[in-house]
Amino acid sequence: MTMKKLLTIIICLAAALNASATVKTGLEVLVESGFAPLQGKRVGLVTNPTGVDRDLNSTVDILFNAPGVKLVALFGPEHGVRGDIQAGGYVAQSTDRKTGLPIYSLYGSTRKPTAKMLEGLDAVVYDIQDNGCRSYTFISTLGLVMQACADLGIEVIVLDRPNPLGGRKVEGSFVENGYFSFVSMYEIPYVYGLTVGELARMLNEEGMVRGQNGRETAKKCRLTVVPMEGWCRDMTFEDTGLPWVPTSPNMPHPKTAFCYPASGIIGELGGYLNIGVGYTLPFECFAATWITDADKFAAALNALDLPGVVFRPTYYQPTSGSSAGKTVGGVQIFFTDYSAARLTEIQFHVMQVVARMYPTQKPLDSTDASKYSMFDKVLGSNRIREAFRKNYRFDDIKDYWRKDEDSFRAKSAKYYLY
Repeated sequence: MTMKKLLTIIICLAAALNASATVKTGLEVLVESGFAPLQGKRVGLVTNPTGVDRDLNSTVDILFNAPGVKLVALFGPEHGVRGDIQAGGYVAQSTDRKTGLPIYSLYGSTRKPTAKMLEGLDAVVYDIQDNGCRSYTFISTLGLVMQACADLGIEVIVLDRPNPLGGRKVEGSFVENGYFSFVSMYEIPYVYGLTVGELARMLNEEGMVRGQNGRETAKKCRLTVVPMEGWCRDMTFEDTGLPWVPTSPNMPHPKTAFCYPASGIIGELGGYLNIGVGYTLPFECFAATWITDADKFAAALNALDLPGVVFRPTYYQPTSGSSAGKTVGGVQIFFTDYSAARLTEIQFHVMQVVARMYPTQKPLDSTDASKYSMFDKVLGSNRIREAFRKNYRFDDIKDYWRKDEDSFRAKSAKYYLY
């Protein structure tokens, strides 16, 4: 057993005992190596405000000042390099005020870097903290960068970071033909249980990088992953000892990452339920103006005895969104045993209870399928919606939603770095 492996085991045991753990990100490992993989290279960087070291120094500034490294271009994913763009907002081409470097937009009219953007680069570095969900667009940007670099023979270097959901949770069915999109680009479960470096390795080796519609010819890029030190699969983000920088404007805390897969899919139903976005608890709630008895609603959900989760009755007034300034009633999610909770399934149980308690508020009854375009894209299929809407019972979709999880665990395990 190597010393590095032994150290990782010790850190994992410490985390299991709630002792202090210290994880070094790929960025910090890169710095300690003297920037060895980047020496003498002209480099582009894909990052956002989560690209920081433990002292909150930006990857942009670290690489810009790194000896022997020539950082010459920045690439802006959703929310922008410096995090100044709200969800879904257009990221424009611009100049970074601090370094003077050009920022090329990868979240606007162009999502795959063009040959002109990549001209003269020897390598493109990717350093973004992800949230472990297929619909989070940063991993889609990564795949398009890998594809563009494969076309031109440019190396891709991924600086690895923790999966805030840990490395054990795998939930949801694969994306199906006709539903590949920028929010479901790969044939992977909704919660995929890999770090971004491990995912990049799998995408590259399994020929999954095929463009945002899933139809282009797959190409392998020259991929280097700079792994973390001290991370293990049982860790959630709070176990790492790292500072949490919001991965997007509505992801203020590590706990929010747990709640995103539990409510975010329902969030694609156009304000059907307020999920805490526009209030102080984004993704942590299910509420509506027509839920007038929060205690009764919470009791009905708690009576389901879902593993690892309980629901607290609550009332609040969102400050933005369709319910802004109105009192909504509902529940807040609390995890009692995170390891046992089935995150993505919580929202389907909520819809099930709503259908029983408020039969006029069933969200999927319209015959106009276009109303559910984004909902189906996030789910990776229309079959789940169509099966669920017949009776509004989670049991009707449970087997289908879970059908790919075991095979994915087996396939992805060979790409584990930890």
